Amino acid sequence: MVSRVIGGCPRTGYALQRSAAKEWWWSLLSLSITTRPQVIRFTKKALKRIVPLTAGVYFIPKILAFYVCCGLLDVLRNQTRNVATLDRYFAGNGVFTWLLSPFNLLMDVLTLPFRNKGIYKIADLPKGHQDEIHAVIDAAHQRNIVGELEKKMAGKPRGMIFFKWYGKNIQSSVDIPEFHSQYRYIRTIGVSVFNKRQSTGKHYGPLRVTLRVLYNINTIDDPNVYIKVGNRINYWRENKLFIFDDTLQHQSCNESEGVRYCLFVDILRPTLFTGMNSAILAGIRMVIARFQASFYQHWTFIK
Repeated sequence: MVSRVIGGCPRTGYALQRSAAKEWWWSLLSLSITTRPQVIRFTKKALKRIVPLTAGVYFIPKILAFYVCCGLLDVLRNQTRNVATLDRYFAGNGVFTWLLSPFNLLMDVLTLPFRNKGIYKIADLPKGHQDEIHAVIDAAHQRNIVGELEKKMAGKPRGMIFFKWYGKNIQSSVDIPEFHSQYRYIRTIGVSVFNKRQSTGKHYGPLRVTLRVLYNINTIDDPNVYIKVGNRINYWRENKLFIFDDTLQHQSCNESEGVRYCLFVDILRPTLFTGMNSAILAGIRMVIARFQASFYQHWTFIK
C-alpha cells in the first residue's frame, strides 16, 4: 500500500520530520539549561577580573602600572609561562603573591650574593642551614610521628599539624621536644598528611623570606605521589627531600592508595643579614597570625 501524500511528502516522512524537529528543539533547550550555570560562572569570573582592572586603570593608573611590572617580573620566574599561569597569578589564588611582589623582589636583592635558585639541593645551602635540616629529619625518624598521626587522620582527606609556626612554638597532642628547640634558621615545623587520592590545585605561596623544605617521612613506592614545581616533578619514592621557593607555582599530589606524611619546614633564606630576615618574619607573623586559617582552609588542623 502506498502512503498518503501531503504536500508532496509521504505521511510517514512528514511524521519523521516532525519528530526530528521536536528532538532538535528539546536538545537545544536542554543544552541551554545545562550551559546556563556555566555562562553565569563565566560571567562572574570575567567581572571579577574586568571590574578591578578597570577601576585600577581609572583611579590609580601609575600604581597599577607599577604593580603590573613587578608582577610580570615575578611571575615570569615560573618555567611554565602560559595564559593559565598568568591568569592564576594575577586573578586567581596567586593574587596575594602578586600584591606582595614588590616586597618579594626586594627580598631577592637583600639576600644577594645568595641568588634565588628556585629549586635547591641541600648542598646549595650554608652548613648551618644543612645542620638544622638534618636535625629535624633525624628527630622525625626517632619519634613515631606516622604512628601518632595515623590514629588522628581517620576519615580526614588532608591534615596539618604544627609544632612551630613563624618562630613561635605550638603545643600539640604529639610531643616532639626536638621540634621546639631554638633554631637559628628554621622558623616553621609541621607535618602535612595527604590521605589516599588527595591532591592540591596549582597554587603560589605568598612570601619569599623563607624557603620551603619538604621531607617525605614514610616510604611510598609509587610514581603517583609527587610535587610539581613548574616543569620540575619530584617523585617522593626517588627523592625524599625537596627544597624550593614556594612563591613559584606548585602542586602536591597523592594519587596513590597510600597515605603520605611529609615534614613541612620553612627555613630563612641564606643571607648576610640573618637578623634582619628574622625580624622581618617576626613582624609578618604578628600581622598574619589572625589570617592563618585562611591559608589552610582546605586542611584539617590536628591539635
